[in-house]
Amino acid sequence: MQTEQLKKILVGVLLSASEPLSLERLTLVFDEEDKPDNKQVKEALAELCTESVADVIVIKEVASGFRAQIKADYAPYIIKLWEEKPARYSRAFLETLVLIAYRQPVTRAEIEDIRGVAVNGSIIKTLFEREWIRVVGHKELPGRPELLATTKKFLDYFNLQSLDELPTLDEIHNLDKAVESLEHELELEVAEGMAITENQEITPAEEIEQRDETIQTEEPEQYDEMIQKEKLEQIEEIVREEALEQKEEMVQKEELAVEV
Repeated sequence: MQTEQLKKILVGVLLSASEPLSLERLTLVFDEEDKPDNKQVKEALAELCTESVADVIVIKEVASGFRAQIKADYAPYIIKLWEEKPARYSRAFLETLVLIAYRQPVTRAEIEDIRGVAVNGSIIKTLFEREWIRVVGHKELPGRPELLATTKKFLDYFNLQSLDELPTLDEIHNLDKAVESLEHELELEVAEGMAITENQEITPAEEIEQRDETIQTEEPEQYDEMIQKEKLEQIEEIVREEALEQKEEMVQKEELAVEV
């Protein structure tokens, strides 16, 4: 098969794919009689990675394989077609992700020690749901806490092939700069018009977590009052539910008595 024809086929396949494709998966689209060898496919991909397709599309290699994406120059026009707003993340979410990326493998307690505040469970849950982090082992401490590390999907989302492409610690001197760097990568991700399926606003749980953390840090007395108020509201809700159940039971008994 001619190299130019092979390149066109690869571009078509990558444009149709909803996720990055590995070399092995790319070769599966060919019939046995005209199937190119891995060397030919690698060479074609290498050429595609160094040139633009119709001056609009570029082929990018990330951790999981290769994908086609729109050049950032055209993002202001393409992004207007999206009804959803780009994903937004709380400061606490980004700080937690940065610490996992740069300190991995790391435990939740170590993250909390560095940040000086407890990590909300919804943040860890969201990171697991997005498959950006995984458990790679357990630390030899009481309770054997989980060791957390990033995944290939994390690298794919931030347009990286490996962790080596993250800014070095010499370039980032503190947590604030690391978070700013990660926020920039998120903006670039949206700007390049890549296929992002999680384009949604910050979740209600993250909004609550961000609110609570700000109040706890800046206004501890107000935070304590808010916690007490929420506890009272929860107790009142439980009492109301129990009263409603008792009323329903009484109505049922009265109905049975009338029937008898």
